Amino acid sequence: MFTGIVEELGEVVKASEAFLAVRGPLVTSDAGLGDSISVNGVCLTVVQVDGDVFTADVMAETYRRTAIGDLREGDRVNLERAATLTTRLGGHLVQGHVDGVAHVVARTPAAEWEEVTFRLPPGLARYVVEKGSITVDGTSLTVAAIDGDEFTVGLIPTTLEATTLGRKQVGDPVHIETDVVAKHVEKLLQSTGSTL
Repeated sequence: MFTGIVEELGEVVKASEAFLAVRGPLVTSDAGLGDSISVNGVCLTVVQVDGDVFTADVMAETYRRTAIGDLREGDRVNLERAATLTTRLGGHLVQGHVDGVAHVVARTPAAEWEEVTFRLPPGLARYVVEKGSITVDGTSLTVAAIDGDEFTVGLIPTTLEATTLGRKQVGDPVHIETDVVAKHVEKLLQSTGSTL
């Protein structure tokens, strides 16, 4: 479980068809085998730590559902260690289980912030509500507006600087994790024969 508050920008050291090695001095400072680290919102399990570099195996399912396979040596990634029972919940409850890949469709700069609009893959818009929480590349954000399969968020200067979202361009892919509560409510209603 994570909070969606990115702790540091890491750097991909090596990417292969079976594993990912990432440099992250902060997240490796107390990392051990079996620990979970969110990489652009994807929960990966640490299988090796070598100095400030951790390695995680990557399954075929992860490649199918995410853009992790597009990462190359030198790419920057959002990193967050798993939450503990004493962690401040500055964002929202994030599982690190990506629902799909969205794409940036517009960036609108303002004086002190920037609005960014994303297009969701089919089937996810029903879980996204205005003023609700959403995770974009592992970053907990608030939905400012939604229009069909597109949603917009506002990014403050800190988010633009401290995450990969400040570098994303129109057309770039991002990982989306919708609110897990919405998915559970939908499933419960379906199991009782209720409709939304």
